[in-house]
Amino acid sequence: MVPTPTGQDCGDQLMTSPQARKGSTYERAVVEFLQANGFPFVERAYGAGRPGDVGDLDGVPGWTLELKNHRQHDLAGWSDEAEHERVNGRQRYGAVIAKRRGKDVSKSYVILTLDAFARLLADDELES
Repeated sequence: MVPTPTGQDCGDQLMTSPQARKGSTYERAVVEFLQANGFPFVERAYGAGRPGDVGDLDGVPGWTLELKNHRQHDLAGWSDEAEHERVNGRQRYGAVIAKRRGKDVSKSYVILTLDAFARLLADDELES
């Protein structure tokens, strides 16, 4: 949590910043969507943003998932971040899930590099 001045006496309780609340709300929505669509063990990964970060979600085997809810999209920066976290977590694939303005969570973008996409296709061919 990020302490922010609220103008109100909240005792010892910390208030999160509006940006952190927005990100947390989106993360919870993605978790609920994935749980309802075949990934019952997915959950938020706590400790995101630390050195050694391994992504925003746990419970999707083989994947590092970085979630973004920003007004402006930074595909290159986000892809680099997801790749760094994929290496940290020793996962086969990494992707960014980015919120689309004014759209349901199910319409979010999934962004991955061509390299990751090629590995995914090759692995799918081997399983067929």
